[in-house]
Amino acid sequence: MKRIAVVGSVNLDIVAAAPKLPLPGETVSGARLGRYPGGKGANQALAARRLGADVRLHACVGADAAADEALSLLQADGVELSAVAVSETEPTGVALIAVAPDGENQIVVAPGANAAFTPDRYSPSPADAVICQLEIPIETVAKAALSATFFCLNAAPALALPLELLKRAALIVVNETEAAAYGEALWAGGRLVAVTRGAKGASIFRAGKEIAHARPPKVRAIDATGAGDAFVAALTLALVEGKTPDDALAFAVSAGALAVTKRGAQPSLPWRADVEKLLSR
Repeated sequence: MKRIAVVGSVNLDIVAAAPKLPLPGETVSGARLGRYPGGKGANQALAARRLGADVRLHACVGADAAADEALSLLQADGVELSAVAVSETEPTGVALIAVAPDGENQIVVAPGANAAFTPDRYSPSPADAVICQLEIPIETVAKAALSATFFCLNAAPALALPLELLKRAALIVVNETEAAAYGEALWAGGRLVAVTRGAKGASIFRAGKEIAHARPPKVRAIDATGAGDAFVAALTLALVEGKTPDDALAFAVSAGALAVTKRGAQPSLPWRADVEKLLSR
């Protein structure tokens, strides 16, 4: 069993499943409300755990009831939470998510305690891979990168990043929009870069050259929230397990595809047996 350390955010997702996504200044009524554990860090930790890894989450939450709700599924599924810090001054992060019938979404995040996850709150733990995102301070991400044997950077949301941080990554995962925002800096060096394109699939590049491509299996899309996080966890785990880029990418797009078939980021994250069953079809 591979050990994965995830260093990142924890949120409580407030999700409105609406008849359509609102335009600027528009009010859309008739939505159905749900509350789900979320945050890219927590999502990726739970995804890696369900896919068969031994996972420890490094994060920061508030001293509030929302923290218990946000961490509930990770605790239930056996993610190690002893490295989750508690802020006495900031609330647990919250994401406000509108979801359309076709699964597309709009997200606004109030980071709360995630912004208080400063480097002094992070102590590295032994791991075969470290996964980070950009919903916590960059300084903490940089500290995590220094301690990693295999460092995966999910460079989302797109931010101005030090070139040295990009160079530390063995694997960078971005979507098309984020790839365009980073430009040429993304392709420097011999690291792997995975670019996701939703239903069109994903590709892996090395030094700007495509070395693998996969399309996800056809599924009925309900809610795309969390699909990217399932992909990141699956790809990282598959690569450190020794799978080829082609096989790792097929595994990752299948995990992402299953995640769009249920509502909520964490409730939708698939188990390894379900991914393998989909792959064998």
